[in-house]
Amino acid sequence: MVQLLQQYEIWQELFSPLHALNFGIGGDTTCNVLWRLQNGELENIKPKVIVLWIGTNNHGNTVEEVAGGVMAIVKVVNSLQPQAKVIVMGLMPRGERPNPLREKNERINQLLRVWLPRLPGVQLLDVDSGFVHSDGLISRHDMFDFLHLTAAGYAKVCRPLHELIMQLLEETPEEKQVTLA
Repeated sequence: MVQLLQQYEIWQELFSPLHALNFGIGGDTTCNVLWRLQNGELENIKPKVIVLWIGTNNHGNTVEEVAGGVMAIVKVVNSLQPQAKVIVMGLMPRGERPNPLREKNERINQLLRVWLPRLPGVQLLDVDSGFVHSDGLISRHDMFDFLHLTAAGYAKVCRPLHELIMQLLEETPEEKQVTLA
């Protein structure tokens, strides 16, 4: 999802002006991200905001394992980049019709809603609203294969994400004073 984002105009419009870096790799699981973090992926950079969107490829793991993997990643990110605020993107619904994987992703999101507030500087951004219609279906207009987003689907996700990033990047008057000094 994240790796593909750079192929769409919305990346150029919203995130390129922020000098954003995209470390997404298609097919990643929480274990892959943890390994890269523990082996230098965030070295030599000091981001103000880090966005994490991971877990849907862990479909073979339990709900608790996936949520625990996300939590482990956030803890490593917090230790490596304590100055950064972290946004964890909720897992998207998947499949054209209601199915066990869609239910599993929702249960993972429910756990993250409970667990993430315990960590400093972390926010969960639910991005699944509007993808599942009242009849329980997901449209190809938003997800061409009922998992990966179309340009319209990315716009639904990226606009609220960009808004939250901009809020987090706003400096307090105290931060501005330190910057000017």
